[in-house]
Amino acid sequence: MSVDNAVFEQMFQGSDDPWAMHRRWYEQRKRALLLACLPRAHYPSIFEPGCANGATSAVLAARCDRLLCCDTAERAVALTRQQLADSPHVQVEQWRLPAQWPAQRFDLIVLNELCYYLDQGELSTLIRACRQSLTLDGQLLACHWRAPIEGCTLDGEAVHQKLTDELGMASLLQHREKDFVLDLWSRDPLSVAEHEGLR
Repeated sequence: MSVDNAVFEQMFQGSDDPWAMHRRWYEQRKRALLLACLPRAHYPSIFEPGCANGATSAVLAARCDRLLCCDTAERAVALTRQQLADSPHVQVEQWRLPAQWPAQRFDLIVLNELCYYLDQGELSTLIRACRQSLTLDGQLLACHWRAPIEGCTLDGEAVHQKLTDELGMASLLQHREKDFVLDLWSRDPLSVAEHEGLR
């Protein structure tokens, strides 16, 4: 069973930043690594499901022409909309994934600290939706905490193994630390250097 919506609503009732995404150096550094791992300087369209309070959304918005964010918690959506109010190319929705999913296609999907809140079946559904929503050369970046999370049946390693097994896409990047795992898959198997004719 996946984590209930009420859990996230309660977290945001207690704090506008329940994971200290704006305050902790751990989160700031991880966000910088996430951005540095993107192989392209700019993307026409990005989808960020599970945007929380918009800390990552704000930096992704600078790397694209169109950003769609969503979260299940009403307060999280309000905070992200507030943070990105001056960015007309950003759209923020309150959706419960994977049951609610956008119809458009994306050049990049970012799954940041999201997937272990789903059960195995829902995660498989989300992976299929991601695959179907990517453009012909689309990419998927995932970053997850490696330690067990209370109330979740999956951890970061299990999530990334399932993504690897079910996406069926080329792996362009693998980054492992004691605390988190970060992977990038792409329908275009060429590296940055190969795209620039260096290999």
